[in-house]
Amino acid sequence: MVAIASVFADQPPALLWGLGGVLGVLTLAVAVAQALPRLKPGKDYTNLRERIRSWWVMIALLAGALLLGWVAVTLLFVVISFIALREFLSLAHIRPEDRLIVLLAYLCIPVSYSFIAINRYGMYLVFIPVYVFMFIPFAMAVIGQTRAYLATAASFHWGLVTCVYSLGYAAYLMRAPAHDLPAGPAGLVFFLLVATEANDVLQYCWGKAMGRRKIIPKVSPNKTWEGFLGGWISTAALIWFLGPVFTPLSGLGLAILAVFLPVAGFAGDVTMSAVKRDIGVKDSSALIPGHGGILDRADSLIFTAPLYFHILIFFALRDF
Repeated sequence: MVAIASVFADQPPALLWGLGGVLGVLTLAVAVAQALPRLKPGKDYTNLRERIRSWWVMIALLAGALLLGWVAVTLLFVVISFIALREFLSLAHIRPEDRLIVLLAYLCIPVSYSFIAINRYGMYLVFIPVYVFMFIPFAMAVIGQTRAYLATAASFHWGLVTCVYSLGYAAYLMRAPAHDLPAGPAGLVFFLLVATEANDVLQYCWGKAMGRRKIIPKVSPNKTWEGFLGGWISTAALIWFLGPVFTPLSGLGLAILAVFLPVAGFAGDVTMSAVKRDIGVKDSSALIPGHGGILDRADSLIFTAPLYFHILIFFALRDF
């Protein structure tokens, strides 16, 4: 108990208030889910209850990692990247003869995250986009796999960039210098996750309430202009008002984040929807009840994490 109390005592008040606010929202969601069958009988709310239960588990894991520090967050994202890459490679129908390349792809995960552990941003920046990009096609050529060579090499690289490299930026925020951060490095990660997921939820809610005109019907038939614009404006407002509480951004940097992060989240969601539509599946897996797989839950984060990281670097964390 003393150890747990010391963990909480060491956290910035803004982070604790933020986590408490998330727990409050989840508690309210539970109450709503319990009340809906009585207010609107005749509908099946099983999926909603599953989604809320899954959110409790996901929030508990993320909150625990954030409170424990950068090592815990890094290890958590190693697991997330591994599962996401596994889901992607299973969807991409990688050929049996590419087993060695699959092994090499999985080995890229600990190597990439090791650069976060030793805080070598320069190497993290180029390892997957440059060196892995060159090495995997070379390894495929050496073992003589030329059937569907270009498409397979592209699939491996796209999977590694999205599932490992892009998601890793969220973990790398924990290595930011703690000085001048109002909620510490964990506050940076917390705010990224809150803004990204709030954007998904708000776009869904606005779409359900007012959606009429389809925005990209061939890729995601349920998405509408009303949902996109309503979610965009609402998330931008959330970022503008809460950004200074959790990040060192202000002025132009905060405005750019408010404008572009909701668009990036939408882009990640739509891009992964296009991938799944091309393959012919609805969800990447059934790992998370009510949500699908890790890729289904992290699709927006794939696009928002690098954008958020580099906006912070450019406007606030110049000595990173």
